[in-house]
Amino acid sequence: MRVLIVLTYYRPHTSGLTIYAERLARGLAALGHDVTILTSRFDRSLPVASVENGIHVVRAPVLFRVSKGVIMPTFGWLATRLVREADVVSVHLPQFDAAGVAARGRLFGKPTVLTYHCDLKLPRGWFNRVVNSVVRVMNHLSGAWADAVVAYTQDFAEASPFLQKFGSKVRVISPPVEIPEVGAGAVAAFARMHDLENAHPVIGMAARMASEKGVEVLLTAMPAILDRYPSAQVLFAGQFRNVLGEEAYADRLRPLLERHKDHWQFLGVLNPQQMAAFYPNVDVIVVPSLNSTESFGLVQVEAMLCGTPAIASDLPGVRQPVRQSGMGEVVPVGDSDALAEAIARVVDARANYLRHRDEIVRLWSTESTAWDYESLFQELLGADGGYVG
Repeated sequence: MRVLIVLTYYRPHTSGLTIYAERLARGLAALGHDVTILTSRFDRSLPVASVENGIHVVRAPVLFRVSKGVIMPTFGWLATRLVREADVVSVHLPQFDAAGVAARGRLFGKPTVLTYHCDLKLPRGWFNRVVNSVVRVMNHLSGAWADAVVAYTQDFAEASPFLQKFGSKVRVISPPVEIPEVGAGAVAAFARMHDLENAHPVIGMAARMASEKGVEVLLTAMPAILDRYPSAQVLFAGQFRNVLGEEAYADRLRPLLERHKDHWQFLGVLNPQQMAAFYPNVDVIVVPSLNSTESFGLVQVEAMLCGTPAIASDLPGVRQPVRQSGMGEVVPVGDSDALAEAIARVVDARANYLRHRDEIVRLWSTESTAWDYESLFQELLGADGGYVG
């Protein structure tokens, strides 16, 4: 089966959406499918076409940016060619170009599946309001022309205004989660590198420095945490400098970060092996997200696979890893006091929150996600391989 996956940003950009698409692509390739990624060449140092981990990657040159979106003059031509060559099309939202891709799928008789990762909510301002409105229109056109719409969880599907409009098309497929296994030596070396010998507890956060991630919720909780645990240390894994569209947010947090600089380490973007050493070194991972731009939080499950409990905001979808596994706590959105109290509960009775790794793998894995997509694609193609949309 020839599968075309379309999204705005792909590797080396790091976000939950790009990680999901990369894992889905590798999972489908492992099942024997021919997978192509169509994305933006957001960095001019990247090749226009390449093969990465057995995946064909085609990057459309970017003329200029509009907020977090990109304008790609040749994208339409590339999409037309690649959709015609594909058997099925997988489009990942939010994405400005999704409607055009879905329309091509309908025109050329190629089953098209949307994966709705989250709502788009750009920072305040009249221009961003216009961008939000345009993307919402394009998303709805995509949903109308698509054959199926994938959601991570039923919880998020029932809460999302977008997914509610396409209820008959919605299929719930658990997201692909994986983390490499590393030896005890790598975990110990990571602890030494970051001087964690006398730190307790070590609180992890893995995210971009972006407004929807709720970094300020953890920062505001720090006085209460330090009052109880004077040697507490936060390890922040992820991009924290020059995050697209988040410069003002970083400036706003700078005074709080300066205040707690002795208890807060920025690690930058870590590769999968480094993340596998990061998670066992933290006593708890926190996901204090503030709105529906976060619909799950893959890092929670990655941490759980490494034996680390999670604390998540009480948002549709985001609360599901903790609820389904029992491996953590759910706290009210934006409530720093509740976050500090939950951290104390988990740290002081950590054994109560631990589960066997096999239990987590049964709930979430790249293999099971790829199988579910393959089944959906085959259903849409029909028993004889013909389009049944």
